[in-house]
Amino acid sequence: MPLPIAILAGGLATRLRPLTEKIPKALIDIGGEPFIAHQLKLLKFNGLEKVVVCAGFLGETIQDVIGDGQEFDLTVDYSFDREPLLGTGGSVKKALPLLGPAFFVLYGDSYLPCDYGAVQKAFEVSGKKALMTVYHNRGAWDTSNVEFREEQIWAYDKKTRTPRMEYIDYGLGVFQENAFERVPDGQPYDLAEVYQNLLGRSELAALEVHQRFYEIGSWQGLEETKQFITKKVNGEGE
Repeated sequence: MPLPIAILAGGLATRLRPLTEKIPKALIDIGGEPFIAHQLKLLKFNGLEKVVVCAGFLGETIQDVIGDGQEFDLTVDYSFDREPLLGTGGSVKKALPLLGPAFFVLYGDSYLPCDYGAVQKAFEVSGKKALMTVYHNRGAWDTSNVEFREEQIWAYDKKTRTPRMEYIDYGLGVFQENAFERVPDGQPYDLAEVYQNLLGRSELAALEVHQRFYEIGSWQGLEETKQFITKKVNGEGE
């Protein structure tokens, strides 16, 4: 059975203002459809069935557009942050009752054309509390933040980088619900801290993926993603 997936769509998207002053990133138009619609179609293509949107800033507008997911042949639920916004880790903690014992987590500004079934299998085989997908970025598409060799993560830090960090957190993780047991209820918390704590306890597995990631968190990333998805929709391949 495919695991459910949480989409982290609660951020303020300040880097994309004024575009995101009145709409969340998830609803940015790409090829005549909101970005999240393209995400949902990709998830459906990969066999996923249940989605939980972790929404914050203007989150109700996402629900107004996407509804219950029937249009995409998916089941879509919502978990809303109010005040304060709970951050990437805190919003997952709040959504746990909708997600169940194990689940994917996808950054809400990421379009990841990888094999989700292979990621789930690697997580299940690992026996760890969580798995991070990594990509050999070499600083090309964003700042690398992972030391990865011999099929495992040796260091992960978004703030303090080392020269050995040639890989990047790809944007797709898999977790057991007990990976969030140390996250305080109702308080802001970063998913990066969850990953780091698990790594420190040898509870974090890793899988290298080879398809580059696309993101809409920056103006350059938004333009590249628009071009990629437009070519895909028009049948021009990657």
